[in-house]
Amino acid sequence: MSHECKVTQFMKILLLGLGGEELYRMALMMHQTFSSSCPLFKRKPHFSKTLIRVSATPSHPVPTPLSHSSSPIFLPFLQEQEPTPQHQVQQKEEDEDPNDPILRFFKSRTSTQDPRFESKLSLQKNRRTSWRLASATDPESEAEFDVEEEKEQVVLDPFTSLQGVAGEILHFARNLPENSTLGEVLGPYVGRVGERECVEVLDVMCKEGLVMGCLYLFEWMRLQEPPLVTARACSLLFPMLGRAGMGDEVMILLRNLPKTRQFRDVRVYNASISSLLSCGRYDDAWKVYEEMERNNIHPDHVTCSIMVTVMRKDGHSAKDAWEFFQRMNRKGVEWSSEVLGALLKSFCDEGLKKEALIIQSEMEKKGISSNAIVYNTLMDAYSKSNHVEEAEGLFGEMKAKGVKPTSATYNILMDAYSRRMQPRIIEDLLLEMQERGLEPNVKSYTCLISAYGRQKKMSDMAAKAFLRMKKAGMRPTSHSYTALIHAYSISGWHEKAYSAFENMKREGIKPSIETYTALLDAFRRAGDTQILVKIWKLMLSDKIEGTRVTFNILLDGFAKQGHYMEARDVVFEFGKIGFQPTVMTYNMLMNAYARGGQHSRLPQLLKEMMYLNLNPDSITYSTMIYAYVRVRDFKRAFFYHKQMVKSGQIPDSQSYQKLRSILDVKAATKNRRDKSAILGIINSNMGLLKPKKGKKDEFWKNKKKQKRIQSFAQDG
Repeated sequence: MSHECKVTQFMKILLLGLGGEELYRMALMMHQTFSSSCPLFKRKPHFSKTLIRVSATPSHPVPTPLSHSSSPIFLPFLQEQEPTPQHQVQQKEEDEDPNDPILRFFKSRTSTQDPRFESKLSLQKNRRTSWRLASATDPESEAEFDVEEEKEQVVLDPFTSLQGVAGEILHFARNLPENSTLGEVLGPYVGRVGERECVEVLDVMCKEGLVMGCLYLFEWMRLQEPPLVTARACSLLFPMLGRAGMGDEVMILLRNLPKTRQFRDVRVYNASISSLLSCGRYDDAWKVYEEMERNNIHPDHVTCSIMVTVMRKDGHSAKDAWEFFQRMNRKGVEWSSEVLGALLKSFCDEGLKKEALIIQSEMEKKGISSNAIVYNTLMDAYSKSNHVEEAEGLFGEMKAKGVKPTSATYNILMDAYSRRMQPRIIEDLLLEMQERGLEPNVKSYTCLISAYGRQKKMSDMAAKAFLRMKKAGMRPTSHSYTALIHAYSISGWHEKAYSAFENMKREGIKPSIETYTALLDAFRRAGDTQILVKIWKLMLSDKIEGTRVTFNILLDGFAKQGHYMEARDVVFEFGKIGFQPTVMTYNMLMNAYARGGQHSRLPQLLKEMMYLNLNPDSITYSTMIYAYVRVRDFKRAFFYHKQMVKSGQIPDSQSYQKLRSILDVKAATKNRRDKSAILGIINSNMGLLKPKKGKKDEFWKNKKKQKRIQSFAQDG
């Protein structure tokens, strides 16, 4: 029986006691039941996305944080960077709202409350000296934050068994006959099991991932007399349904719970909100929270931390999260490390690392000690912004306070040194990790592979690190294979890159868009357009949409090999999915046409840019100038140089100095020729030119030879 059929059958059993009219009404109004009353806090409050940055000590204006992107691509030279307008940075200083809750919080901190240093620690390069406290007035730059909380993975014993009736039910759930449900085989157990046995069975089944079995067991428990469903059973079932993406089932089960005091428990609502968060149903999570407030169920610190996480993932700013936290604080919700971790993550997500450190210090004054998750969040924020020394300082502070580092802690440091291309330090971290009794995982070895793979002539070491990982009994992930393929791409081993890709698919690992992008880059460097087309078609058959980096790689690969029609096809195909041509697109096309001797097409491409309202940059003009200098068309080269200066698109000093030196030499040569031509015209008009000799006859060479022979004869 398919998964969809089982869900449909479950729905029928769940609504068995309802009449046809109620069933029809439920199908129409399932998602509207929790929005009938006025909420205390609306789901999407309209606040500014930017938090006003205020610190206890004067600091420099902090620029707007970078926008979030999916996993890092290993091709920064093909990525476009959007400039941040300066007026946005100045506006943050001017638009200070006196009613801003965070502003009030920071202004309420007196000078005696402030510690001399806000836990900002720095370290000299390469982990060679002890950590020191950094000055509190050091300017902080923005960070791009993308951290995933690493939760403890429960190691399941496949032979976990229960005694008595609970063990028998668990045996049926594990060995269920085909085309049958668990509720159908539990008929003989009516009246023989109690609430405790059902919770024990449900707990084991949830850990083993028996989703449909848990659903049918829960429904069987609900239909018993008296019902065997408890708040504990709901707390076990709802999070598992959320991880399985079954948000509709969570909403239906929550609606049909008995309206008794037992189920008006904050833990039941926390479990349902957490499950909806797991499957991305943020609006439904807000509906459940509003229903919780209407029923006068007092939230706790777990509710606060879950809702702050919902706000962060739903696109709310740190200001919204702070306001919600203050609202919960006024309701008497206790401060806890969970709330602290969720708040700091919201601040770090916007690059507000300094403010996050201040909040951490204030929390510690109130007796809320920082745990490993809090330190991991702060370290990841600093490492992503390339402040590895500060991340190392937090690592030292963490150990000094007796907080044990986790595998995620070491992986954060390894990832930072991987981006710095320092594999030796990662090797030292792996040894230190093992000395502390922590086993390196797949992420640890992936960082090592990436550190070796980012350097030329080090792909063999990346391959050895990959083999070490497999020898340790770890199954590679798509990220591991992507790092290996990129290593082969950098070193020019495109055949090995394709072989690694085939091994990946043979092992049943689904390639990601980053994997395809790295593989396309390998064959772009090799200039093999046939394999480039093959990989592109394979990516489309797997229904994987490309990114802007994928678009640039394909365009550059076709254009540089002279396949201009295919390059235009790439522009058209990616335009259909929303990637319109940019200035960088036309720069690559101009460079390809110029290299292929098609310099006559450059003015046409420039007109296309003007038609699309794309302003040429310094690279556009430099490409055209060098193209015309290469074919000795200095008139057009000087014309586009003049256009470049007029538009203010001047390249950096070193590049412009090189360009001017070439143009100055050509201008001096042109001026000398023009001067010689003008003097010739003047002398001709004034009659100062010497008369030209007559034309030489065809025997003039023989005449010279005869004169030489005669002279030699006379001398003899």
